[in-house]
Amino acid sequence: MDKGTIVRTILMVVVWLNVILQKNGLQPIPFLDEETVSTALAFVVSIWAWFKNNYITAKGKQQKEVLKSNNLTK
Repeated sequence: MDKGTIVRTILMVVVWLNVILQKNGLQPIPFLDEETVSTALAFVVSIWAWFKNNYITAKGKQQKEVLKSNNLTK
């Protein structure tokens, strides 16, 4: 996996973990303690991670290699 995939995955896990903690009445992560902000951030990060091309499957990794070999990626 590339760095972007790892960052998006970690951010998505952190914000959704915070939402789950808040919904269950537990102490949320300190920098994400406002429920509305936390839920909005979870939504934004989830959409961001969903729209990005993450190349997780074997087919996706092959596609990424073809793109790289043809200089079609950043």
